[in-house]
Amino acid sequence: MLLIHCPYCEEERSELEFRAVGDAHIARPENIAAISDAEFEEYFFLRDNPKGLIFERWRHISGCGRFFNAARDTVSDRFLKTYKAGEPKPSLPIAAMTDETVVETYEATEGRAE
Repeated sequence: MLLIHCPYCEEERSELEFRAVGDAHIARPENIAAISDAEFEEYFFLRDNPKGLIFERWRHISGCGRFFNAARDTVSDRFLKTYKAGEPKPSLPIAAMTDETVVETYEATEGRAE
């Protein structure tokens, strides 16, 4: 079970108390009625799914109920930093993602008989 630090409650709580609600730091259109269908599709539906560092919005639903942002490694599922909504995206050194983020994938092992 993961422990997630809530920046408002200032304590680590079980992952069961939280819900991921999407990407953080999305540039929203100023006048959504003025954008084309293709631009709306890109803004509303299309998201990157990177392997590695991602910035997400979370909500502490069983605690304070507030939204916050988190920097998380999608490979190890490790939270590198949580911070209050509205704060700028932190710059994190690559060293923050340690060797434990390396996983052996099917693509890396394909063709090897073990």
